[in-house]
Amino acid sequence: MKFSANLGFLWADRPLPDAIRAAHAAGFDAVECHWPYDTSPQDIKAALDETGLPMLGLNTSRGDLSAGENGLSALPGREEDARAAIDQAIRFAAAIGAQNIHVMAGFASGAEAHRTFVTNLRYACAQAAQLGLTILIEPLNRHDAPGYFLTTTDQARGLIEEIAALNLKLMFDCYHVQLMEGDLSHRLPDLMPIIGHIQFASVPDRGPPDRGELNYKHVFRVIQDLGYDKPLGAEYKQPGNADWALGWLHDAREM
Repeated sequence: MKFSANLGFLWADRPLPDAIRAAHAAGFDAVECHWPYDTSPQDIKAALDETGLPMLGLNTSRGDLSAGENGLSALPGREEDARAAIDQAIRFAAAIGAQNIHVMAGFASGAEAHRTFVTNLRYACAQAAQLGLTILIEPLNRHDAPGYFLTTTDQARGLIEEIAALNLKLMFDCYHVQLMEGDLSHRLPDLMPIIGHIQFASVPDRGPPDRGELNYKHVFRVIQDLGYDKPLGAEYKQPGNADWALGWLHDAREM
């Protein structure tokens, strides 16, 4: 199996180009990030070229952090800001060779928020398609992100079916799905046709996948048996030093 280091959490204390190099040295097959916008895209691209690692994806801006925002695209009245964030993400992804853009919904609810998210996702898909990029949407759990608009895979599937864009896919984060829905062994095969990326972390502490209530040896085997061959995203909070928290990676290589 192949694995991607999510540099929003792993080696997050280092400049992003150095984190890319650390992920390469640790044996990851790819990298992904959250919000790389404070780093020069030229420096990121240089580190990616140096290591040969692909950058799988990045997120749209969260918005005004001082106001507690966590995405803009489902917020009625913020369409101009949401589209600016989408445009920014597409430009940055193109500059560094990233393949996917996670469009963050934000804290909202109701029919108007749904209509707003659909409209902004249609815009994102149309703009991204011109560059061959994929748009991802990700349900977040109610414990870590109370009030977030998108919370379940059923809701995400409904949006994907409504918008019907070939480049709109589900980001299936095992951590979030387990907390909200569980039953990963059945949800993964059911949703596989619309999955664009898979992430993982232990539940409930969001640590490495060798602890907690999920048996990731089983989950990884389910994913493998389904024929999914893209790198899986290690989006977990490192317990201190990531360099000594990678025993799971070596074990997974032997599956």
